Amino acid sequence: MIHGGDIYTDGVLKGKKILDFSSNINPLGVPPKFIKNINKGIDSLKVYPDVKYRRLKDNIIDYLNNYSYYFSNNQEESKDFIKKFNEYNFSHENILVGNGATEIIDLAISYLNSITIVVPSFLEYEQSSRKHELNINYSYLNNDFSFNYDDLLEKLENTEGLIIANPNNPNGEIINKKEFISILNYCESENKIAIVDEAFIEFSGDYNYSLLNLTNHYDCLFIIKSVTKFYGLPGVRLGFGVTKNKKAYNHINSIQNPWNVNSFAELSAEYILKDEEYIKNSLNWIKSEKKYMVDELNKITIFDKTYHSYGNYLLCKLKNLTDRDIYLYLKNKNILIRSCSNYRGLNNQFIRIAINDHESNKKLIKCLNNFKL
Repeated sequence: MIHGGDIYTDGVLKGKKILDFSSNINPLGVPPKFIKNINKGIDSLKVYPDVKYRRLKDNIIDYLNNYSYYFSNNQEESKDFIKKFNEYNFSHENILVGNGATEIIDLAISYLNSITIVVPSFLEYEQSSRKHELNINYSYLNNDFSFNYDDLLEKLENTEGLIIANPNNPNGEIINKKEFISILNYCESENKIAIVDEAFIEFSGDYNYSLLNLTNHYDCLFIIKSVTKFYGLPGVRLGFGVTKNKKAYNHINSIQNPWNVNSFAELSAEYILKDEEYIKNSLNWIKSEKKYMVDELNKITIFDKTYHSYGNYLLCKLKNLTDRDIYLYLKNKNILIRSCSNYRGLNNQFIRIAINDHESNKKLIKCLNNFKL
């Protein structure tokens, strides 16, 4: 299985309800403000969406310009700052909207002829690169799953660009900006592209971890963001790319299908990206439940290690058993996790567990404590 979230094969299609820990989605569900206004989407079904997505881009730009307010520990100070200075100065020509972040990933990769992929990472990076027949170099994480910036810079010399996730999936490591600056400087001077997938960055709770503030200084930077993950809307399919690289923007814009974002996805951005209460509740949830999960997983003897994560998921190394052993055991209890043996750079000793709501987390921990080989 390339992706998590397949609740259908052994669940829905067999009349079973699956408790899903394989896909990393906010368990708070659909933001209330979107639900309250969803009928507006029904009204818009009789017409095509705006092919240029002008209102959608306006809402995204407004969200990005308030990003340091929404994801700051000192919101009042950030709000004052935002009033004085527009941080990013984004225009419509800096925003590309997609049918999920995956579409933007695929289109951004298609701009290149060769690429360096940081691994282990989201499998779609390699899938898209092979589909578009790119030459691929791999930069492997260090043994502690931190980024190997020296190796990345070396591998990048022979390719037109790179793709890296911030935080990385499946382990949740974030980019060290001070280390990454040298890579961006190199990309800028050599006309290479640095694609940074920030699909899970909101779960970190701190805007400082994002590379958005570097877009004013580096045309080589192409950031991809997702609405699916943090805002609990995987069925809507909405993601977007942010770049000030005119060539990359024009390339993608020229090959992208028209009307690729549906009316409900377009409407969602009007409400969910401004739902401050939902954002606050989500950050409180991830803070408390991540601590609970890490504390409990560290007590369970079948795990050798649980890795620190800035995302809403945890990479776990197993002790004296394989990912298939634990996967089948939990599957029999209608619980789905993510086996990681098909990640390049990992083996059958690793699984990834999403952080869910508290009752679901408790159920998983209980099952794991009861596991016997």
